Amino acid sequence: MPSLFIAHGSPTLAIEDNLYTQYLTALGKTLPKPKAIVLFSAHWVSPVQTVSNVDEFKMIYDFYGFPDEMYNIVYPAKGYKDLTIDIVDLFKDHGISFRVDETRGLDHGAWVVLRLLYPNADVPVISMSVNPNLSPEEQYKIGASLFKLREKDVLIIGSGGTVHNLRALNWSKQSGDADGWAVEFDDWIGDHINKWDLDSLFKYDAIAPNAELAVPPYGNEHFVPIFYAMGAADNEKKAKLIHSSYQYGNLSHSVWQFG
Repeated sequence: MPSLFIAHGSPTLAIEDNLYTQYLTALGKTLPKPKAIVLFSAHWVSPVQTVSNVDEFKMIYDFYGFPDEMYNIVYPAKGYKDLTIDIVDLFKDHGISFRVDETRGLDHGAWVVLRLLYPNADVPVISMSVNPNLSPEEQYKIGASLFKLREKDVLIIGSGGTVHNLRALNWSKQSGDADGWAVEFDDWIGDHINKWDLDSLFKYDAIAPNAELAVPPYGNEHFVPIFYAMGAADNEKKAKLIHSSYQYGNLSHSVWQFG
């Protein structure tokens, strides 16, 4: 299986029918069906890497002021405790600090994406936290510790967004041309991902054009899942941008495939 970085955009993707939601639905039908999914969500931030260990996930509606129908969505994803054990063993082997969580449900960074890819909730899921206070190199190493899972038909996903600045959005602009500063940032990121230029990527916040606008200091948790997803393909170091579009002027809808 590849690993993927998938932008989860606005929560309303859960009820929208547009080019991006259509793409993610088609992607789920195109990929080989995985044995399980390990998903790092920008909406689960913790100081220590945390891995879920549940039988069935509850729903977390971690958004406010959206249409009522969104709070009625249920995605009954099941966990996979044997896979949690495998992940714990890999973390121990690689000296990665971790804890196991047996109560947390799925946040919208997870279930919006999963529901579009696998609407029948018939693929078990392991939910993973991210830590935006780690260095990109440390985030990458956490992903890299899991690359062997891909050989066991496990799909690893980082769910976030390369350009995700809520204060810069134009909510009246559903589609159309994207803001130049957002495209310039994404182009720079894409160029260095394609080269697997980790030295530059790990310093993106200092050297990428428009980095502070694209990835504001208060919102870098949405960008960092890309390092976890890249790390999971460290043994191959191959990347391909398989979708790119924008909503609200600069909210990026990018999907990267690694491996």
